[in-house]
Formats: sequence, C-alpha cells, structure tokens
Amino acid sequence: MNEELEQAASPWKRRFIVLFVLTVALPLLIGLILQRRFGTDVPVDYASPTEHFKYGSTGGEHEMGFPYWIWRALPEICPQYLPGKGYQSLGMIYEKNPDGSDRDVPIGTSKRRYQGIDRVFVNCAACHTSTVRTAADQPPTVVLGMPAATFNMKGFEEFFFRCAADPKFSKEYILPEIARQGGDLDLLDRTLVYPVAIAIMRDRVLALAGRFDWVFKQKEWGPGRVDTFNSAKVIFNFPMAHLDPKELDAPADFPSLWRQRQRKEPKEMQLHWDGNNTTVEERNKSAAFGTGTTPPTIDLARIKRVEAWIMDATPPSFGDFFPVDRKLAAKGAPIYQQYCAACHGASGSDFTGEYVGQVVPLTKIGTDRRRLDSYSYTLAVNQATLYAGYPWRFTHFTKTHGYANMPLDGLWLRAPFLHNGSVPSLRDLLEPAAKRPRAFFRGNDVYDPVKVGFVSNRPAANGAKLFRFDTTVSGNGNGGHEGKAYGTDLSAAEKTALVEFLKTF
Repeated sequence: MNEELEQAASPWKRRFIVLFVLTVALPLLIGLILQRRFGTDVPVDYASPTEHFKYGSTGGEHEMGFPYWIWRALPEICPQYLPGKGYQSLGMIYEKNPDGSDRDVPIGTSKRRYQGIDRVFVNCAACHTSTVRTAADQPPTVVLGMPAATFNMKGFEEFFFRCAADPKFSKEYILPEIARQGGDLDLLDRTLVYPVAIAIMRDRVLALAGRFDWVFKQKEWGPGRVDTFNSAKVIFNFPMAHLDPKELDAPADFPSLWRQRQRKEPKEMQLHWDGNNTTVEERNKSAAFGTGTTPPTIDLARIKRVEAWIMDATPPSFGDFFPVDRKLAAKGAPIYQQYCAACHGASGSDFTGEYVGQVVPLTKIGTDRRRLDSYSYTLAVNQATLYAGYPWRFTHFTKTHGYANMPLDGLWLRAPFLHNGSVPSLRDLLEPAAKRPRAFFRGNDVYDPVKVGFVSNRPAANGAKLFRFDTTVSGNGNGGHEGKAYGTDLSAAEKTALVEFLKTF
C-alpha cells in the first residue's frame, strides 16, 4: 500500500521540483548572475594620494561616464574633430607604463565598473595638472595642482558633441575599432551590452549637446580656460539664448589648488576669481559638477581624499627648474612689500596681509568684467538650492562686484596672468595695459625664466599649432591692475628686481 502511494506521489514530487526550479531557483540564479554582472559599482582606487588625485573617481562616471572601450575608440572613429592625434592633441597628459607605452587613460581621467561596464570620465586633475619644460628639447615635468595650461576644455566638449552627431558613432564602426585595439569584450558585451551602450551614449550626448548649444556660439576659449558659470546655468535650465549678452564669452583661467588649508584657516578667504564663495568644501562640491557628479551620485569619500591632499599640497619651487639670483631677489623684496604684500600676502607661503582673500571692486582693479558679469544674482539664488535636503546644502554662494585678491603660492606656474589669462608673463603684467602684448600664443609648456611665463611668441610647439589669444576679443581684455599702486610705474630695474623676488614664491 505504501509503495503504491509513493509511486503515485512521485510524479507530483517531480513536477513540484521542476516547477520550483523553473519558477524559483532558476530565476534566482539568473538574478544573482545579472546582479553580479550588472549590479556592481566599484571604482578603481589608488593607495597614493597623488595617484588618487590623478586617476581617482569623484563619482562622475555614474551619470556622465563613457564606456571605457567607446572612450578609447572615439579618437580613431572621429579624428577629423580633433586638432591632432588622440586626446593628447587636446592637451591631455599621458604618463608612461614601465615598458614605455602610454597609459590607457590620461591624467585627469578616472575609471569605475558600474552597471556591468567599465566607465571613464574626467576628475579634478584634468583641470589642475599640467607640464613644464625648461627648453623645447627637454622632457616635460608633470606638476600636480597647477592650472591645466595645455588642456582645451572647449575642444574636449565639442569633440564629443560633434562625434556623437557623426554617422560613424554606431556599433558598425565602433565595435570593429574596439576589436582592432584588442578590446576583450565577451559575447554578451559584443552582442548586447556595447551595442545598447553605444546607442544610449549617442542619444545622451546629443541631448546634452542641445543644452550646450551655446558653447558652439561662444568665441574660442583656448587651452587653460573655461567658462565656468555659464556651464552651471545649463544645470538649472537657464534659457541660454535669452541671457544678457554681457554674461556670455566669460572664460577664465583654471586656478591652482595648493595650500587650501591656508585659504580656510585661520580665516576663510573669498574663493573663485570673483570671491563668490567662502567655504573650501562647498567650492569643491561645486567644482565636482564639472566632473559629472550630481547630488545623488557624488562620491564624497573619494572627494574627501582629494580635499585632504590639496589642503597641504605645495607647489614646486622655481629654483628646482631654474636658477634664482638671490641678491637681485633681495632687492625686489622691499618693493614687493610696498606694492603687493597687503593684497597678496607676505610671501608664497605666508598669506598674511590686510586685504588678502578679499574682493576688490571692479571700479578699482579695472580688469575685464565679463567673468564678473557672467556670475549673476539669479545664478547665486539657484545655487542655494543645490544639495537641498542634504546636510551640506549650498549656503555660501553670493554675488560680488569685483575680483578677489589671491595669494601667490606657485605664482610662476600660474601664467598667463589676470583672471582671464590675458597677460602672458609677470614682466608683461608690470607694464601698463597699452604696453602689454595685444596678442600672444597659449598652450606651450616651454618656460621663459626671464619674463616668468610660458613661451608665448611662437605659433607652434612640438609640431602642433598653438592658440592665438587676441586681447581685443570680448572677455579677453588685458587692462586693469595698473597704475602707481600696482607697480606699473616702477623703473625697469625695479621691475626686474621685483620679478626676481616673485620667482621665490
């Protein structure tokens, strides 16, 4: 009897097992496989704080990241939209592997495994790292924290916008190029993941291009500059076509990042060129928008690692690259104390001074006003909504009416000078505006130790054309910071001594 019952139950038992496998176990297994494949969110990390600064993530790959192999393929797919070979032609810096080959991504680019794909996007170092050469035939030295004097941000943006609109931005062209470069895509990547990713990236970049259409209508920025706050207006969906024209064409130089602690302690300085914020951490989170982060996706832990490094990072000294005439510099020291110290600090490491970190009214400083006008009261109000609901909601942005007096640490590496980079050298800055170069070339990393600035009188370097900077173009004015109070009336000998002293900063 029991045997008959067991035989009768066994088909139902088998059916139950099959049903359980099909409806529970198999979907669970597939779910676990998919979760393992597409549910990861793992950035590439670096133990060294400097390596993290160069290649670590800020979280921008979540929203803005390009699939790694698409990033690699695009310069070969759309070379006509680049000024030369690869991302190097935009001024991005590739370090070498031990075998002498280039690293797979340039400095200022991070990588993160997210939703089943390795993604890359820019980080802080893209705008705050450059190279210096002591002569045209000498190798470049990478300097972290200095303004990215060779990086063409506008060209970088336009490359992706134009490439996305090109018919070759398709799986039919990109997948073969990935294979040619040795891309290790598996069957699922080749047949599903990357074809879908290519289509999504094309649509997203084209949608972004529509919002950033104003970029194409701007006058060229040139390397080392960015129109920071007009880009911010896009985040808030400002009607860019209807802005007051005086707010446009407002590119400014990338700043340096050294000695941030001294800009915070013992007293907070007014930050950004126009002094529109007084909190280093809030300024950093604002800058992180430029690396693709958003309030839900920002990687605060890894940004804090960058913050910790820049707090006490110091610039290399001029004397590490070129000799300094100490006797002549000593003659320049009292001239500096008389004309410069109150606004710019006692030295390159001592920021004490009555007006250091404070805004000087435009009516007094007299420099080009476009960058100041581009940051409007309306934008400041909108920025106060950023990170709403978070403990670090923005509360310190404000509209000012001038430009902030900056400390001069690493001054020699911050050429060209003034907020818009309109004066090529320190020696030129000590001349009245009428005697400053009306046009010069930007983007060279060969240094002129006499005038204290990058070589700017040659139209090409290393076989590549340099950017001709025209000071008559709107936003590029080289006037201001002149007159007796600013040292432009000093004798030639006094100016030479002052410049020599400034080499010690």
